Amino acid sequence: MHEIQLTLCMIVKNEEESIARCLESVKDIVDEMIIVDTGSSDRTVEICEAYDAKVLAYEWNGSFAEARNHGIKQASGDWIIWLDADEELEQIDKKELKGCIDDQNYDALNVRLINYHGDTIDENNTSEIAHTRLFKNSGILFVNKMHERLDLTSIPKDRVGYLGINVYHYGYLNSVIEKKEKAKRNISMLEAQIDSGENVYWAHYYLALEHYNGKQYNEALERTNLSILSFLQNKTLPPSMVYKLKYSILIAMGRFDLALHGIDKAIRMYPDYVDLTFLKGIILYHLESYEASIQCFHECIKMGEDNVAHLILKGAGSFRAWYYIGLCERESGQKEDAMLSMMKSLCVAPHYKDAMENLADMIDTCDQREIDTTIRKLHPEEQQIINRVIGEFDEK
Repeated sequence: MHEIQLTLCMIVKNEEESIARCLESVKDIVDEMIIVDTGSSDRTVEICEAYDAKVLAYEWNGSFAEARNHGIKQASGDWIIWLDADEELEQIDKKELKGCIDDQNYDALNVRLINYHGDTIDENNTSEIAHTRLFKNSGILFVNKMHERLDLTSIPKDRVGYLGINVYHYGYLNSVIEKKEKAKRNISMLEAQIDSGENVYWAHYYLALEHYNGKQYNEALERTNLSILSFLQNKTLPPSMVYKLKYSILIAMGRFDLALHGIDKAIRMYPDYVDLTFLKGIILYHLESYEASIQCFHECIKMGEDNVAHLILKGAGSFRAWYYIGLCERESGQKEDAMLSMMKSLCVAPHYKDAMENLADMIDTCDQREIDTTIRKLHPEEQQIINRVIGEFDEK
């Protein structure tokens, strides 16, 4: 019986600080490594060759998709897994992985992509989404000069499956973004993509995201609206993440009334997307509609955050929702309820900084009897977590 052969395909340039971590994570599961180098001047090529990778020198022409496709065309494996240098695959047994691929009648497989954000690698500060990272070596190629994606339009939806493994992405950490000056490069490439007429709806979205990250909110909102309009003109429903970005921008601008006016329509389009309901709760919180806000966050907790068909903020259906419930209760004068909700948040994420700071502040204004009474409302295992958290307060 033929054993599936798996090829890793990557494109790289000056990735000496991260490439070894990436290759180390896959060296025991792939049968071949094809790496397209677009002009490294550091030790990237040397490191890749140390892992027995086949490195292809490639003259950069401004298209990430074409660079990736150059590597795919050299792959000999039955299946291809693609990664970026600032990513790593969770540890998984080679036979187990190949068995999962072989047992399923699919042409492509999604994994859970976990993106780290902020200044440090913080398990509580991530976003997660299902992302197609494995596919049959059968002519499937990438499209888009920038923010390239696999073109799966010719594959029936029931031929794209889900594989329960994680890929960790570190490229959105602030230090990585600043060092590589990605924003300036990305904006230039995305504008060129719009000028060329290639998938302008996605290009507008990613331009909006660049402006949002740069706190240029007016430009971000304009691009988001252009993205939505372009999707509709293409007779395509705008993806859920586009609406998430739009209402995140309006919240950042403090335009809460305008945000509330439209977000229900987005929720009706994507009723299973917890982040939209979470954003509605934040809007209502800022409008001081605390009871309605609490209802939204309880709905988030019911929904959970495992539906990675959407781009999910970690905690939107758990510890962040409890945190905002606590804020609403505190503003409403419900002191003990607020303290309990902050504890509920920390039971899920014991090192969630915002909840820790709020709980510490509330404890300072309570006597020991009130604290003990609140803790007793928790389950025994939760009581142990909170006692440890409070013990950390005392140490500080």
